[in-house]
Amino acid sequence: MSAVNTMPNMLQGHDSTHPRVLVFSQRGISPNVLYRGPHYEFENIICQIDSATLLAPHPHKWFALRHGMAKRLAWHSPILMNPGLVRMTPDRGYDLFFAICGSPVDLLALGSVANWRNLANTSICLLDEMWVKELTAYKHYLSILTAFDVVMFYYSQTAAAVGSELHSRCMFVPPGIDSILFCPYPECRPRVVDVYSIGRRSDVTHQELLRQATDHGSLYIHDSIAGGSAIDVAQHRMLLANLAKRSRYFIVNPALVDRPDVRGEQSEIGNRYFEGAASGAVMIGDRPKNREFDMLFDWPDAVVNLPFGSGDINRLIAEMDSQPDRLQKIRNDNVVNALMRHDWVYRWETVLKAAGIEPMRGLLERKERLRQLASSISAADTTDHNPADGLGSRQTAHLGHDQRIFSRSEL
Repeated sequence: MSAVNTMPNMLQGHDSTHPRVLVFSQRGISPNVLYRGPHYEFENIICQIDSATLLAPHPHKWFALRHGMAKRLAWHSPILMNPGLVRMTPDRGYDLFFAICGSPVDLLALGSVANWRNLANTSICLLDEMWVKELTAYKHYLSILTAFDVVMFYYSQTAAAVGSELHSRCMFVPPGIDSILFCPYPECRPRVVDVYSIGRRSDVTHQELLRQATDHGSLYIHDSIAGGSAIDVAQHRMLLANLAKRSRYFIVNPALVDRPDVRGEQSEIGNRYFEGAASGAVMIGDRPKNREFDMLFDWPDAVVNLPFGSGDINRLIAEMDSQPDRLQKIRNDNVVNALMRHDWVYRWETVLKAAGIEPMRGLLERKERLRQLASSISAADTTDHNPADGLGSRQTAHLGHDQRIFSRSEL
């Protein structure tokens, strides 16, 4: 089976000569694209907790030309053309074929895999970004989805719309997080970063934070260059996690909050909420206005509200800084809920349930590790001593200027 990257199976009790899951990845095509980092993180955890093989096609020398031709063809017809990728002929006999796509255009890569529909008993596609406004433009791309037994979407309103359009089995599955990587415990490093903001932002809020950094010396970390690629996407995720674990406040907003021309009236959940919660930072920003977010982040102060475009952030931070007990409860609640509800292991459990496949021991072991870590945090008395906050060694008051559990069956 050429050009197939097999990840180490780390499990016992399964015939490792033929893994039961074939994971179709875009990492051979776009290895260091930033927004794909969480996709590859999910794929890596699947390969750690299940018996899985990565299928990652690579471009050949005509990729740039053929990819453009394949995209134009797919806009006008339901023809799936190999977009200039090395042809792959995997073995058959898998229980599950699982493809993670960033957008419908990624479906073109399936054209490089011979007879992919017959490789496994069940096929499932997880699609990250797609907006209801784009359904008409993507109609031929979407016809490719009908070949899958189940199609999962990160955007809840898109899942409902596509299900009605294609009459296929579509469902909403939220993003997740490697909550162990992002967990600040048990090390509890001092939170020396006052505010951490990455990705899309309000310029009004940004300017207020810059003013505080200039006038009062607060440490505000933000994007200072534009670009969509990392030198190494896994190292970028680790750096993001390490900075978030050392940040007191973390800016969050709904997906494409500043692009209503693309998203229309949709208000959807982005990765930042999961990253901020798992790191134990206090999240400040807009809550997505949809039912699913209210169910997934249903604990008090999961997000401290600050409307997008507000210049009131410094007053809000000063108010929060005056309530250290509240801050510590927010941090602990965020971390515990991420460990118990939003780790990638729970998303994989949802995929397996949709496919009618039993979990393997690696999944159960990771869940137990998460449970133990969450229990230790809940049991610890951190109210009087807050090493994770870093407030004991650093004065930060200068920043001021003047359950319902989300049922697995619902994922």
